[in-house]
Amino acid sequence: MDGMSLSGRTAVVTGGAGGIGRAICADLAALGARVIVADIDLVAAEEAAKEVGGVALRVDLTDPDDIDRFIGAAGDVDILVHNAGVSIVEPFTESDPAAWDLMWKINLRAPMQLTKGLLPGMVERGGGRLIFISSDGARAGSGGEGAYAATKAGLFGLAKTLAREAARGGVTSNIVCPGPTDTPMVRAVSDQHPGLLDKLAKQIPLRRIGRPDDIAGIVAFLCTDRAAYITGQTLSVSGGITMQ
Repeated sequence: MDGMSLSGRTAVVTGGAGGIGRAICADLAALGARVIVADIDLVAAEEAAKEVGGVALRVDLTDPDDIDRFIGAAGDVDILVHNAGVSIVEPFTESDPAAWDLMWKINLRAPMQLTKGLLPGMVERGGGRLIFISSDGARAGSGGEGAYAATKAGLFGLAKTLAREAARGGVTSNIVCPGPTDTPMVRAVSDQHPGLLDKLAKQIPLRRIGRPDDIAGIVAFLCTDRAAYITGQTLSVSGGITMQ
């Protein structure tokens, strides 16, 4: 199919060694992209990179200096997928401001800094793709995820502003919002709340929890030339639990 190849393009996927990140790396590589798997866990990143013939680079998204180092090491980047995220589930009135700071650094500040460092090169070369992985919890609210939802909601304003500012440089900027998805992070939460995933699945029209591949497919499409006229959009991948 014309317009679906990513051959000759370099893609960075943050949190690339995790569940959704790994699936995104695989789909981008399958379309021909050279994938840089960015993760704080270098061993896991190297394993993921080996699977897709890519490159692993460690980055600590809580450390601005390390992010700057990563930007320099990554070189010219055509596709930037902000997939890394952290969620700490607890009632907001009982939440710890230190946890707010951690989520703010990883979920919002790091995407801002990475984009600031890598977007100018995309514009200079005449094109690129920015993909921000947010959350349906940020769109609709989610019990126990007040601070997480707030930081992920910040990506909406950032991505849409960038869609306007970078359009003339041929760069698109879009947001993908997963619904409940079977990832290690979600499993860790469900382990503390037995039966949670089954309860969630019953609320979803398609009657199942999402899989990482469900997210990866739309991300890969948005990176192709077939999606060149899509920018500033927020797309839910949630089995219909949220509808716009």
